[in-house]
Amino acid sequence: MPRIVWSDELEIGIGVIDGQHRRIVDYINTLHEVGEHPDRSVVRGVIDDLVDYTFSHFAFEEALMEEAGYDALAIHRNTHRAFCERIEDLKLRFASGEDVAAELGELLQTWLVNHIMSDDESYADLVKEKMPRIERKERGNWLGETVRRFFAH
Repeated sequence: MPRIVWSDELEIGIGVIDGQHRRIVDYINTLHEVGEHPDRSVVRGVIDDLVDYTFSHFAFEEALMEEAGYDALAIHRNTHRAFCERIEDLKLRFASGEDVAAELGELLQTWLVNHIMSDDESYADLVKEKMPRIERKERGNWLGETVRRFFAH
């Protein structure tokens, strides 16, 4: 699995989402850096952090799409759900003693690039158009509060 080098090509133009994607790339690269036969405790920490952050990212992304009125949200949620099921399976296999670090890294790398380049691009224009309204919602700073809710740790 080669290291992912972040490029403008991976950006969808929504700073908060691009920042989250960069963080996921950092986790994937950490899996790459631990090598083929790493200490299981190191891999466990990376897997736990990466899985937790990825799931938080999905929840945040879905909340943002809902707030913007994205009409294909249900399809996007299903894509996220299917991916989460695959990740949970790998996490369970790891917990039972199987070495899944390389498989997880490759899955995340392939999925992330494909997801950004197709699925996320499909909602980016709508969210960018609605972002000024979202940022100044009457009930307060929706964007800041939502980021804090999903990424409080």
